[in-house]
Amino acid sequence: MWQPARGVGYRVNVDALHLAGFAIRPRPATHAVDLGAGVGAVGLTLLASGSAERITFVERDAALGELCARNLEENGYSARAEVLCADVATDGAFTPGVADLVVANPPYLTPGKGRPPAAQVRDARSGALEPFLVRARSLLGRRGRACFVYPARELPALLVAARAAGLEAKRLRFVHAGQAVAARVVLVELLPGKPGGLLVEAPLVEG
Repeated sequence: MWQPARGVGYRVNVDALHLAGFAIRPRPATHAVDLGAGVGAVGLTLLASGSAERITFVERDAALGELCARNLEENGYSARAEVLCADVATDGAFTPGVADLVVANPPYLTPGKGRPPAAQVRDARSGALEPFLVRARSLLGRRGRACFVYPARELPALLVAARAAGLEAKRLRFVHAGQAVAARVVLVELLPGKPGGLLVEAPLVEG
């Protein structure tokens, strides 16, 4: 997988793989959309596992989008994918209701609350959560679902923002770095619809 060199730009981490694994179902999605796709790790995993027939990769950083397209080509998935260079928050090049699955590894840092080590990493990891949720709701059909990965400590904010966007949490799983430590991130599946019916899965322990 092609990605920026260490210290130069944002690189794939294990959260992308956790998100892809959480989103996988036996029945493949007809059209998935990867919001903030970076170099395409989440969507590539879904394609490789047979969990999506077609994926649109949405990435605002043109350099990362080019690497994503290169990864798709070299792994043989170009015919089943599209890379869209667009801003989730403002771009008008999205068609409502086209997806039955949306995946997102959105910015973890609210602007002003943290300082990643490099400007490129800051740009990738700092930003508002709400536009990702609003866009996910717009893209989903009536029976579609959205899967997000987000810091566990920010779960209340995620749930509140999701409800404001018209999405309700129906499944979640906490990810722990070890047996005796607090959850690091949380995986959440969101659906359009009414509150209730939340399934909390067994935790995932990384080490």
